[in-house]
Amino acid sequence: MLSREQSLKKKGWTKQSTHDEPRLSDIVEMYQEIGLEVLLEPFNPDEETGCTDCMRGNVQAYKTIYTRPK
Repeated sequence: MLSREQSLKKKGWTKQSTHDEPRLSDIVEMYQEIGLEVLLEPFNPDEETGCTDCMRGNVQAYKTIYTRPK
């Protein structure tokens, strides 16, 4: 069975980064301005590489940004 990330990748989505507000909206707007389709997924610390300790305290505030060409 594919993970959510693997499933999105098969559909052409590229994982970009994980952020919370206010930076999240700024980054989404930037990707849209350059002509990319944007998808926000709930942050899943168990699927992330690297340190996520500070994000685990408020998982609901973070979204992972995926993009793909329109």
